[in-house]
Amino acid sequence: MEYGIAFQSVIAVRTKPEHAAEQSTQLLFGEMYTVEETREDWLRITLLFDQYSGWIHRKQHQLLSPAEAEKLMKAPASVAAELVQTISNNDRSFPIVIGSTLYDFDGMNFRIGKEKFVYSGQAIGADSNLIQGEHIRRFAMKFLHAPYLWGGRSPFGIDCSGFTQVVFKLYGIQLPRDAFQQADCGKTLHFIHEAREGDIAFFDNEDGRITHVGILLGNDQIIHASGCVRIDMIDHYGIFNKDLKKYTHKLRILKRVV
Repeated sequence: MEYGIAFQSVIAVRTKPEHAAEQSTQLLFGEMYTVEETREDWLRITLLFDQYSGWIHRKQHQLLSPAEAEKLMKAPASVAAELVQTISNNDRSFPIVIGSTLYDFDGMNFRIGKEKFVYSGQAIGADSNLIQGEHIRRFAMKFLHAPYLWGGRSPFGIDCSGFTQVVFKLYGIQLPRDAFQQADCGKTLHFIHEAREGDIAFFDNEDGRITHVGILLGNDQIIHASGCVRIDMIDHYGIFNKDLKKYTHKLRILKRVV
């Protein structure tokens, strides 16, 4: 089996092996994947984090030997908690975004294979005890006003399920990629008044398919990616957009994963 790792800030993963194809998700720095198929200059990969599949260009592929991949999978992994922070080693320097993965991070340095990088920002370790509603709110708020981008997972463009996935990744909770998949996780809440800060709300379309998700903030508020990452009011009907002065999303189900 061939392994790879994202060695760039953000890598587009596409639905077809062509640049003009729709972006279905993104790889963030440090995320690993397996190569399932090759087609000319394109590789069909499966992300180890969420088992999501798609195509990346060969130029963005960073090969890992099976031994290197196994070592990284066993290594303690921290998650970058700064919106953007530069990393550097002897011959390169570039920015990475929140949600990137840092292996064997000691508070300043981390390693990938033989390469040692310096990262001076905040990171959340695998042994963190921050999994509480108020902490989820604090990091969710970092994305406030980030533009909406289909398939996005970074503060420079993010979709609704990418937003919830990256926020919970900071706490070692691996949510699936799409909203309808995330709706299968956690404990179901039957009434909106049972919900608390850090719970997740899902919304369906006219066909009954779950198409949207957001994180509850308490005080009848929800933060979600719709046009941009924004805060709106929520009740048992759904999301009320104060700018449009109407309900924009119909509530389907509430879940608690923390």
